[in-house]
Amino acid sequence: MAAPPPFRIGYVPEHFSTPLHFAKTRFALSATLLPFPSGTGHMVSALRAGEIEVGIGLTEGWVAALGKAHEAREEGGFALVGTYVETPLCWAISTGASRTDLSSLADLHGGARVGVSRLGSGSHIMASVLAASPSFPSPSSSSSSSSSSSSAPFTFVPLQTFGALRAAVNAGEADIFLWELFTSRTYYPPSIPADTRIKPLGTIPTPWPSWLIASSVASPATDARLAALFAALDAGIEHYDQSPEDALAYVTSDALDYGDADAREWMGTVKFAAAGTRGVAREVVRQTVEGLRGAGVLSPASKGERGEGEGEGVVEDMLGIVREE
Repeated sequence: MAAPPPFRIGYVPEHFSTPLHFAKTRFALSATLLPFPSGTGHMVSALRAGEIEVGIGLTEGWVAALGKAHEAREEGGFALVGTYVETPLCWAISTGASRTDLSSLADLHGGARVGVSRLGSGSHIMASVLAASPSFPSPSSSSSSSSSSSSAPFTFVPLQTFGALRAAVNAGEADIFLWELFTSRTYYPPSIPADTRIKPLGTIPTPWPSWLIASSVASPATDARLAALFAALDAGIEHYDQSPEDALAYVTSDALDYGDADAREWMGTVKFAAAGTRGVAREVVRQTVEGLRGAGVLSPASKGERGEGEGEGVVEDMLGIVREE
């Protein structure tokens, strides 16, 4: 029997991809790496369409997609199999540098237009988390032209890419968008062209570890290619931790193009899965499901769900490989 072909692995081509880069270039990861600049929502579609077998993406994106499938009593199309980043992700809330009407979150009105990469993406889900946050200001009742938009915190404008989001908030096609802090900060300086320069309005961290690994393989716990992937990623993370100058050189290279100061600061905030990438802890999924339910992204738990207690069935359905706690 012929060996199965190498995995196609989807990833976001930003600084968090550094250990994956090391796994491929230094530790013989046998896989085709496919960039998804529009993020986790696009990888969800690609996994379900059979275009990739593995995705490394944002926790909230994976959990929201699987949670919605569970609510609809549909197959999720993939499962959570590994842990990539253990620290939260800090999202920047930005608007166009030319937007003199917006200087803080308090200036947002009901029905404010939020640019997102795709519906179901991290940028979409975290905007819903922001709207449900106790620190988020109540919408102003005086600044929306339509009754339908004034009754809701946000309306969403799918724009695919980070570049399109920056252009939209400057052109007046969207009011704000959420993106990872250090990537966003690259476009704050006055030297950036005016039509894509942005300015900060605030930040919001995820209340959960930020990056997980998802896969569509049928038997993830025994799949040899996944085992090889975990081994290569573990080696890539170890190299990242032990050789910070190599990591810094890659993050600041033309491939990613972050500034030295931002790269060093980011490296001081992130912790990859040093204890091993294989498996996902139940508590991480449980915490994320609860947070997304609180933000209205997922529906409240029903008493008829399978498992020990309300909501436990959806957690078990999402897990392909469990990391014992």
